[in-house]
Amino acid sequence: MSQSAQQGMAKGKKAWLIPVLCLIVGGGLTGISTNLAKFAGEVGLTPLAFLFWSITGAALILFSYAFLRRELPPLSKPTLSYYLVAALVSVAGSNLIFFSAIPHVGAGFVALIISLPPLLTYLAALILKIERFTKLRALGVVAALAGAGVLAARKFAAPDASVFWIGLALCGPVLLAIGNIYRTLYWPDNLSPSALAPGMLIAASVLLGLVSLMPHFSLAVPAEMLPLGLIAVQAFVFAGQFLLLFLLQKTGGPVLLSLLGSVGAVVGVPVAIFLQGERPPEGLFLGASLIALGVVLVTYGGVKMATSISDKG
Repeated sequence: MSQSAQQGMAKGKKAWLIPVLCLIVGGGLTGISTNLAKFAGEVGLTPLAFLFWSITGAALILFSYAFLRRELPPLSKPTLSYYLVAALVSVAGSNLIFFSAIPHVGAGFVALIISLPPLLTYLAALILKIERFTKLRALGVVAALAGAGVLAARKFAAPDASVFWIGLALCGPVLLAIGNIYRTLYWPDNLSPSALAPGMLIAASVLLGLVSLMPHFSLAVPAEMLPLGLIAVQAFVFAGQFLLLFLLQKTGGPVLLSLLGSVGAVVGVPVAIFLQGERPPEGLFLGASLIALGVVLVTYGGVKMATSISDKG
């Protein structure tokens, strides 16, 4: 192998180190988040109240971070539209669905179905020519989807299955896939992840606040240390999760980004089983194995693509 080829391979692998780290850490935070949402319900927090105050806290944390970096979210018509649409599909809508469904279907199941967006994202990215088709990455996406499909099918077949809440929960991954593509296509020019993340979370907080004006919705929180402490923890989890989401989107593209949920499932399901006492989902071993295989294939396919581009350059 020539020296230039070796340098290209090293450059390609180095270029993928940051997105892979963002994928692992961000996915881990996603898995933790779903379990915190279940625990929140057990200490008297409603899904809307827990989500609103956690998102608001995360927005303040990331806004402070952006202020220190002198990268405050700009306010213009295009960026305001970007914040609102991204907030609706990527944060407010999808997470409200997930957090509301968790008491009915379990944190483990929600952690697993968050791994469903890859196929939807990959197909849309191919159609819109954001991604170039490769057999290896396509196989990885199909494997991850098959793993989540096995688990979802077993959940529907359970005798105590809540069809409404399972069906509603499955709408969440569709919103996440839409968000992955939207944020890629309409990313404002010359803006960093640390500027966009707080703008999106502030918009999500506003949207969730508007939901609280509807009948039977409330932002009331028990004035006790445990619920307030749980909100604080979730705020920091959200801050890390969404900052890494934008970093991963910028460096790894929408398809690798969509695998955040797959990594989240690998983390979230064991936490739900061993720390929250949930019964393991039927088909867990097969489903989790396929999901893990999908993550490996898509990540490795991305490294090969980056190396090939570097060689040609």
